[in-house]
Amino acid sequence: MNALTPGDHALRHDWTLSEVQALFALPFNDLLFQAQTVHRAHFDPNEVQVSTLLSIKTGACPEDCKYCPQSARYHTGLETERLMEVEKVLERAREARANGSSRFCMGAAWRNPKERDMPYILRMIEEVRGLGMETCMTLGMLTADQAARLGAAGLDYYNHNLDTSPEFYGEIISTRTYQDRLDTLEHVRGAGMKVCSGGIVGMGEQAKDRAGLLMALANLPRHPESVPINMLVKVKGTPLENEENLDPFEFIRTIAVARIMMPASHVRLSAGREKMNEQMQAMCFMAGANSIFYGCKLLTTPNPDENSDMQLFKRLGIRPAQRAQKPDQVQEEELLAEVSRQNAPDEIFYDATRPRAGVVRP
Repeated sequence: MNALTPGDHALRHDWTLSEVQALFALPFNDLLFQAQTVHRAHFDPNEVQVSTLLSIKTGACPEDCKYCPQSARYHTGLETERLMEVEKVLERAREARANGSSRFCMGAAWRNPKERDMPYILRMIEEVRGLGMETCMTLGMLTADQAARLGAAGLDYYNHNLDTSPEFYGEIISTRTYQDRLDTLEHVRGAGMKVCSGGIVGMGEQAKDRAGLLMALANLPRHPESVPINMLVKVKGTPLENEENLDPFEFIRTIAVARIMMPASHVRLSAGREKMNEQMQAMCFMAGANSIFYGCKLLTTPNPDENSDMQLFKRLGIRPAQRAQKPDQVQEEELLAEVSRQNAPDEIFYDATRPRAGVVRP
């Protein structure tokens, strides 16, 4: 495969398996060069979006995902917890904002949300958005109605991973189908929310399955805005606790190919970072990763602490991205002020084409 031309930066939804496998087969330096070329065409190469993930309901999940310590089917020593109180969630969100996070992600170990929990979930979304942060949730499968209610509450992102290729999926999960996952993503899009969807590598899959995962994501009608690439965290008591480690270079290749195939998406260096040294993480950023989860835990598994992340950012010259959108109350006040100003006698109609001060257009 030759060097990329400007036309190769276009968003595509018609990737073939042979094309994706050809990317994976490139010499390592050539692959990283192409990934960097694409990355710089769409993003500031020295800016990384920072998110914090909080488990708002832990354990006792009825699913049988072989990688997951939260499944009720496995004995991992994890203590189950009920849905967190809204005020406790807000405390953690404020801490995350103070530590530099622009997005607050909330995850619940459910197959799907129950009606009794929805009022609390909706309030969490509204209150966290009121802090001026982007909101993301992962709650399992959604109906179209549930997705619409989350969207109406202002949820920015919904996370629902495809996990692996369609062909390997049955080796990892039997309690929900690949189509179930695709249906939830469709409901999320239909409700006007952004999609966060990626997968896990190092679960015993073949190289063609890593290619198949990225092909399934890139060939969605719209690319996910966030694509988390997770390295399996092997938890004692789960069926994958003794899985062989994935070659670090193969993981970096996966990041790079994801960047090339989904040029405008944030590719998130996600679970498994605790086991990666600084050099490996730096190469992932070079390969096109431009988002991380920040904090001591990802739901129930360890993650590098905040100080080590910021120290690495400083050494690499990386800046945490800042959220462009202002808190709803601030933005509403500015809009009201603008409307009042426009209501002068000589200016009856508001010109919607004129940029408003302080409002960043997408």
